[in-house]
Amino acid sequence: MRLLADLHTHTVASGHAYSTVSELSASAATRGLELIAVTDHGPGVPDGPHPWYFWNLKVLPSVLGGVRILKGVEANPSMMTENGIDLPDELLSVLDLVAVGLHPLSGFDERDEVKNTEAVLRAITNPYVDVLVHPGNDDFPTDLDAVVACALEHDVIIELNAHSFDATSSRSASGRREREYAQAAFDSGALMAIGSDAHFHLHVGRFDGALSVAEEIGITEDRLVNRDAETVLAHLLSKRDRPRLNAGGEW
Repeated sequence: MRLLADLHTHTVASGHAYSTVSELSASAATRGLELIAVTDHGPGVPDGPHPWYFWNLKVLPSVLGGVRILKGVEANPSMMTENGIDLPDELLSVLDLVAVGLHPLSGFDERDEVKNTEAVLRAITNPYVDVLVHPGNDDFPTDLDAVVACALEHDVIIELNAHSFDATSSRSASGRREREYAQAAFDSGALMAIGSDAHFHLHVGRFDGALSVAEEIGITEDRLVNRDAETVLAHLLSKRDRPRLNAGGEW
């Protein structure tokens, strides 16, 4: 299986990643990828960028070195905001891609499955949310059946996170639950993608551990939204307008 898009990457702006947008795109081009999404952490994560960072993403190229760049966010569910997310809808509406996921030190460290599930369901019913990332994180238990059913209903992509199967990952113990989410998503017919969750540019498009799991489950390329740029863009534009998709031009 050869996947040509990576919908989950981070830059130095996330505070705990180590590469620039230019480095991410150059690495993607070297790997033969057609598209990446830059999804730095929302402000609910310690050291996450200020909302102004996301407002100003329009200055980034839309195509850089032949690689399509989606300007997005890995936002955090929030119990404190009206829209259930740590960025306002008026900002989410102008981003090319919105992912959400639970993270340490962002209000969900009590391992409360009921609270976590409520927060995730509230977030993925937000019409601007496109992807649920690393849903199998063992640090944040959730009701798998409820989450998958909600994602299916709202056309939210369920990610199979490659970094969760990497020994260097803080989530390396979460592989079993990540696999269970992938199996449930596959069985239900939910939208799926494999993301690298790259925090260093040489990890962009590195899906090895997740690809092995996908093969075991029987997930085929046609079930993955990130199989190529055309499929990614067609899906995103079918959900809603992406007003800044081409704002940065081609460089």
